[in-house]
Amino acid sequence: MIAWLTETILGKTFATFCISMLPVVELRGGLPYGIALGLDYPLALIAAVLGNMVPVPFIILYIRHVFQWLRKRSPWWRRKIENLEKKAHLKGRLVHKYSAIGLCILVAIPLPGTGAWTGALVAAVLDMRLKNAVPTIFLGVCIAGAIMTAVTFGIINIL
Repeated sequence: MIAWLTETILGKTFATFCISMLPVVELRGGLPYGIALGLDYPLALIAAVLGNMVPVPFIILYIRHVFQWLRKRSPWWRRKIENLEKKAHLKGRLVHKYSAIGLCILVAIPLPGTGAWTGALVAAVLDMRLKNAVPTIFLGVCIAGAIMTAVTFGIINIL
C-alpha cells in the first residue's frame, strides 16, 4: 500500500491531495511534497489546490456548530475554542477592513497561521456567506500555490 503511494502517478497525486487537506501543512507542504515525489508541476499544483480546498466549505458551514457542541463537553474545550476564536477575530480584522481582498491576502500568504483553514475559520466567525468566501479563498489558495511553486523551484535550482 505504501509503495503504491510513492511509486505510481495516481498514488503520488493522491498523497499530494491528502497532505494538502491537513491543517497547518495545507498546500505549503503538499505542493513541495508532490514535486519532490516527481510529479509534474501542473499535476502537483492541481492536486494540492483541490486538496487544500476540500475542507473549506465544511469549515465555513459547520465549525460554529462543532464549536458549540464541544463547548458543552468540557471547560478544557471551551478554553481552547475561545482562544481559537480570539485568534480568528484578530486575523479577521484584516478581512473586516478589506473584505474579500483581505480574506484573499490572509489565505495567500504562505506563513504559519494563514491559509485556507484559517481563512475558512475567519469567514465562519465573521458570518461571511459561502458563495462569497469560497471563491475568495480559492483565489488566495491559487496565489499561495504560485508563491510556493516559485519558492520550491528556487530551492531546487539553488541545490
